This record gives sequence, C-alpha cells and structure tokens, in this order.
Amino acid sequence: MTTAALVVLVVVWVSTLIVGGLWIRGLHRRIDEVAGENERLRSRLEKPPSSLPVKAASFALRTAVDTAVRVRQQGVGGFLTSSIEEFTGIALADRSEIANVAAADGTVTIFFSDVVDSTALNERLGDRAWVELLAAHDKIVRGQVAKHSGHVVKSQGDGFMVAFGDPANAVLAGQAMQTAFAATRAKALRRTPIAVRMGLHVGRAVEKDGDYFGRNVAMAARVAAEAAGAEILVSDDAYAVVADEFTFAAPRECELKGFSGTHRLWPLATLD
Repeated sequence: MTTAALVVLVVVWVSTLIVGGLWIRGLHRRIDEVAGENERLRSRLEKPPSSLPVKAASFALRTAVDTAVRVRQQGVGGFLTSSIEEFTGIALADRSEIANVAAADGTVTIFFSDVVDSTALNERLGDRAWVELLAAHDKIVRGQVAKHSGHVVKSQGDGFMVAFGDPANAVLAGQAMQTAFAATRAKALRRTPIAVRMGLHVGRAVEKDGDYFGRNVAMAARVAAEAAGAEILVSDDAYAVVADEFTFAAPRECELKGFSGTHRLWPLATLD
C-alpha cells in the first residue's frame, strides 16, 4: 500500500470516528431528554396541580359516587330526607336554567317524585329487570314534564326533581303520570306495577342571599316524603294558588324535618 493510500485510509477512519462520536453523543443527549420528559410526566400524574378544573372534576366525581352509593343504599326516599344545606346546593347548581322556568311573579313550583319501596323492588327483580322498569317509568315522567312545560332539574335513580313555572301544570303533569303508571302498555310496568309518591311546593326562585330557593326545594322534598304511594301531596302555599282548579281531600298536619312547627299538606282527591 502506498503512503498516499495509507494517509487517505487514516483520514477516512478518523472522520468516521468523529462523526460516529458526534452521533452517539447526540443520541445520548436525546435519550436523556426523553427520560427527563418521562420523569416530569410521571411526576405530574402522581401529583396533579391543584388547579380549579382538576379540583372541580375531583369534586364532581366524588359527588357522583356519593350520590350513587346513597341511592343504592337508601333509595330516593333517603335522598328526600337530606339536609336543607344539601338541597340549597342542588338549587344553586342549576339556578340559571330554573330561573328561565320561573313564573312572572318570580315563583317556581318544585315537584318531586319517588318510586315507593324501590330498594326492595330492585332486590326482588334483579338489576336487569329493575333497569327496564326504571326506563319505562322515566319515559312517562319525562314525557309528561315536557308536555306540561316543566324542566327536569335532577334525576336520582327512581325519582325526579322538576321545576314548573305554572303550579297548575305541575299538578296536571302529576295527574297524567299517575294515570299513565296505572294504565301503561309498557310490559315492564304491567309485569311489575309501581306506586309513585309525588309532592310539590311553590316559592320564590331567587333571593338576595342565594339560600331561600334552596329552602323551597327542601320544602318540596319534605312534602313528597310525606306522600303515600300513588298520591300527589301539595304544600299549603301550592294549595293556595291551585285550590280553585282541582279537588283536594282534607288536609293533614305534618312535622317536616328542618322546619319548625307543623305544616298543612293537601292530598289531591282525584286523578281525573
């Protein structure tokens, strides 16, 4: 091999080492960068930032789980006996939409419905048949709410919280629901008839302190909790504005959780 050829070979070899070394250094640097990115990502996943969206999502998840557990354990009957503070929170959460339903005088009619002995029914039927039964029940409730210009605020398993601007529409919707439950063609409801209790109350939708509407929600829930199966029960305030349009049975005096004294509640006499 000539000297010139040897020199060329050495130059090529040295150049290859230099380029290869630079490439390897670049590869190592990129590996380090990727490792760092992975570590930062892992750290974020283990310790999420205390941002408002994360807190809100966490709160929403906890609320959904808590509600599901309570409904499973107690049924909506247990939900109807919640504290006034809980009902205040429910009201405020959807106040903007409910305000659109409110009557011209600023009042809103809050309507609650609940399937009696729902937990026992679920246990007896099993989950699949229970879900079919609830679907038939929900279809009737939502259909009549829409037909009578109401707004579904919450659906808690086997029960509903609904807002109406016109208290007469709330009573008419309840009547239509009860009639449909008794005469439905839905196989699930024919196979397993249900008794649904209903209660409603009328009050102002908005107050300066933001709590008054919540208390009216609590009052409506307490009224519903006092109703028997297939009964529509109304508060004294609701009775005062619909008494001339419907027939009621004799009132009964009841103590309502969270409210002082006794309260006169009126059962609707007929479902015609």
